[in-house]
Amino acid sequence: MEVTTFQYPMLIIEKHLDTFGHVNNATYLELYEEARWDFIEKNGWGLKKIQSTGVGPVILELNLKFKRELKNREKITITSVFKEMKNSKVMVLYQQMLKEDGTLASELELDIGVFDLKERSLIKPEQDWLRAVGVKSL
Repeated sequence: MEVTTFQYPMLIIEKHLDTFGHVNNATYLELYEEARWDFIEKNGWGLKKIQSTGVGPVILELNLKFKRELKNREKITITSVFKEMKNSKVMVLYQQMLKEDGTLASELELDIGVFDLKERSLIKPEQDWLRAVGVKSL
């Protein structure tokens, strides 16, 4: 299997913080989602295509782990990579937040499906969707 690892550099800013001065737990999911939208948009599956085709990604399950706290004005990189097909309709995506020195701050594993809005059900991901999430070959 050949896949692309996407990188999304960003800066932790004040709006990401909670009263303890580190990133709020719910904000981690927002930041991970921002990184996913970035790479699928760049690979042809942005909001316009989802709205025009009625087909787009849905999260079925996730496992989020916090390893090191992230504080204000820290530079991080979110990496995202396709991990595997669980079955014909469910794929696994792995994401992580790395501090500037490479320290793992957080990791997220997601089960994702492709959802047909008209049929209201999961469908088998087509080749162009797999390319959008970085699968060059299975």
